[in-house]
Amino acid sequence: MLDAGQQDAAFIHGLRTDPVRARFLSAVPPELEAQTAWLRRYADDATQAYFVIADAVSDERLGTVRLYGARGEAFSWGSWLLKAGLPAHCAIESALMTYHYGLWLGFRSAYFEVLHDNVSVWRFHENFGATRVGADDRHFQYVLGADALTRALHRYRRYLPQGIRVTTD
Repeated sequence: MLDAGQQDAAFIHGLRTDPVRARFLSAVPPELEAQTAWLRRYADDATQAYFVIADAVSDERLGTVRLYGARGEAFSWGSWLLKAGLPAHCAIESALMTYHYGLWLGFRSAYFEVLHDNVSVWRFHENFGATRVGADDRHFQYVLGADALTRALHRYRRYLPQGIRVTTD
């Protein structure tokens, strides 16, 4: 995963304006400059981490994910979007990278919400070990507690056997 920057605006905007890929995400303005401006503001925001998911060998851009909403030892994540046609293991690997990074930051658990209609994603999270803890008229709320997170990282370790390596500038 690569820290998202202004140079990624066109890729991110393309994903987020794709009516099929982004149908469960918040709408974004149609102008590319709006995405560039958001990334410019993000660069000064220490409360979140926004990543472009990239292939480790080819550096091909595959998707995005964002960590935010720190609450004690828990973080939230979302803005998870992958290009069409990728193998299923890309979703598993990107989720594992997200959780490993959260642990590297010192968090022990995660929480998030998923739209009711986004069936494939809430099923993915439930299969990963997340517990549905609430619902409103549009979203299900989930928690992946410390023990469940540890079990998931162990269960899916074959997808990311070396964990992650974090480098900073």
